Amino acid sequence: MLLSDTDIKQALKSGQIIVRPLPDFKVALSACSLDLRLNNQFQVFKPHRLLSDKPYFDTKNPAQTQLTKTITLKEAEPFILAPGEFALASTLEWLELPSNIAGRLEGRSSLGRLGIVVHSTAALIHPGIKARIVLELGNHAPIPVALYPGMRVCSVSFEQLTQPAAKPYSGKYMNQQGTVSSRIYKDN
Repeated sequence: MLLSDTDIKQALKSGQIIVRPLPDFKVALSACSLDLRLNNQFQVFKPHRLLSDKPYFDTKNPAQTQLTKTITLKEAEPFILAPGEFALASTLEWLELPSNIAGRLEGRSSLGRLGIVVHSTAALIHPGIKARIVLELGNHAPIPVALYPGMRVCSVSFEQLTQPAAKPYSGKYMNQQGTVSSRIYKDN
């Protein structure tokens, strides 16, 4: 069951769902979702160089995470996402979900109409998560697009599970404070 705006407000008021800082409901709350804002930290790939003799990204090599660098913007400074570029970002808001509610991340259609996608594959926000949500930004447009920290960049809807998850999220991205490189090398 998808939570309505009334349900979302009630879950936030009761502390069942935690979002800090809380967005302005007048602009961020729609019929069944809550807009979240862009944080000021971005992670981008360094100019192409591999850390081994292999001509590819080795998902079992933890050193491959050194292929990215973190950029932190000052207030009102834009992040320019070039055509075909990929960057990690995160939400300004910290989100905590109980074991009986999952979230679904979506991009804002106003940005989608400019060619900006906010997630490549990670749309599901697992029950039990406590973190800033990492965004997988991409630009499919033929021109660069300026993104500003603090702008509404995505929305999250909330879904009630039929019963609490027996195994709420406790994975490798729990408590992430901002952009975090892939930790796929930690998979078994």
